[in-house]
Amino acid sequence: MTDRGGRAGRAGREGREGREALQERELLQADGTDRNGGTGEPQSAVEGRGTGPAVGGGWSVRRKDALLTGVVVAIGVADTWFKPSNGLLTGLPTPVVAVASGLVGSLLWWRRRNPGAVALAVMAGYVVAFTPVALAVAMYTVGETYRRIRTLVLHGAAGCTAGVLALWAGPPDWDLRDAGFTLAFILGPLVFGYAVAIRRDLALEARATVDALEREQHLLVERAQVGERARIARELHDVVAHRVGNIVLTAGALEVGDPARDPAVARAAGLIRNEGHQALEELREVLGVLNPGHRGGPVPSGSPRPDVSRLQALVDHAGRLGRRTALRVEGHPEALPDAVQRAIHRIVQEGLTNAAKHAPGAEVGVLVECRVDGVVVRVTNGPASGSGAGDLPPGGGNGLIGLRERVGLLDGTFSASPCDGGYRIDAFIPHRAAAAPP
Repeated sequence: MTDRGGRAGRAGREGREGREALQERELLQADGTDRNGGTGEPQSAVEGRGTGPAVGGGWSVRRKDALLTGVVVAIGVADTWFKPSNGLLTGLPTPVVAVASGLVGSLLWWRRRNPGAVALAVMAGYVVAFTPVALAVAMYTVGETYRRIRTLVLHGAAGCTAGVLALWAGPPDWDLRDAGFTLAFILGPLVFGYAVAIRRDLALEARATVDALEREQHLLVERAQVGERARIARELHDVVAHRVGNIVLTAGALEVGDPARDPAVARAAGLIRNEGHQALEELREVLGVLNPGHRGGPVPSGSPRPDVSRLQALVDHAGRLGRRTALRVEGHPEALPDAVQRAIHRIVQEGLTNAAKHAPGAEVGVLVECRVDGVVVRVTNGPASGSGAGDLPPGGGNGLIGLRERVGLLDGTFSASPCDGGYRIDAFIPHRAAAAPP
């Protein structure tokens, strides 16, 4: 039993502290006091003491204690007329013994505050008025509360002594069977309460271990994600940035070289160079998101930001490439939060790109409508009326998925579906997205 108690003591140290604080709060709330207030229970009163499980379903600890105390008092009073011995009060009038038995049972009201002292008082009452039910409850509370084997042994010895004294004070016709039954009724609740407490401590320790493992697993996943993002950022920088940089340099050389005699070639080269510069700047921003420790140069302060002020530039750019595009803006979207403006810009940008890929020559309409409850963004295009879809590289199919996630983070709705032989993208972002992170 000593080895078992030692293991249980080590297992229950962490869980016991949390349970002690929880029950102390419940007890003090039931008394209308606080820990530092006038009648609040001192901290020393709860040190080294365990508690029962959390109480739910509308029943507080005090209500359950009141019910248990009332039942024990009722049993003690009623048993006065039936039990063969009334301890040292044997021979006195039955009402007097009933009152004494009730007083002994009422001591259980304080069993959670100081279970050791209450148990000793009930033992004395057991000798005086023979109250076996009250003593059984007190011994169970001691077993459930204390973890030190020495403390449990001392209380068990005191209980056995009280049982022997009660037998000695009662009728002289008791035998070893009566003595064994009495001692079992005293030690049994003590051992049972100790077993219940050990099981609860082990369960709490297992739960704490599982929670710690889950937190560790979460940290490992986050660390793996950070490492993967850093790897992706390095690959983007090494591959994509290198390729785009070569395109920009080639376009710059084409713009100032001999082919510059042709104005159309010069304009196309300048357009390619500008697009490449903007792609590099946006790639630098993406690298900063994927890898916060990336030490690439900051985005130039004069570089264009993706917001609603750039919508007309997107439409003009599409027009210069021969795509018929119409933009209609209702309200003042420039007053919207930055996160919403970036989402609007990305939706329009993705819609124009998809129309150029899948419906070359089709007329594209862009609508940005500011309403009382939010902003509506709509990009529609008709059926393809020309060729040239192969001029653009095939997409990975992730553009619309990314838009849906971006709008969802802003508590908005997003839909994309065929419409009248063409395609239609609709997004609605409510005004409460102002509180969302960018």
